Amino acid sequence: MSGGNNGPEKVEWPELLGVPATPAVSKIRRDRPDVTVVVLPDQTPVPIGFNSKRVRVFYDSQQPEALVANIPMVG
Repeated sequence: MSGGNNGPEKVEWPELLGVPATPAVSKIRRDRPDVTVVVLPDQTPVPIGFNSKRVRVFYDSQQPEALVANIPMVG
């Protein structure tokens, strides 16, 4: 299966590091409408386990802009 640009599906979004969470989530959903995007404050404990249909977006809960704190990636 390929992404919208006829290349491999995107699995990480390093360009979204430091971007406000809301537009970051929109970008991920445009790139990969087949995945569920989960938005969480940074340092939130999450269960271990890979899910090829999930992207977790961790944001800096100390900043009012809710900037993306880690590179979002499938898993």
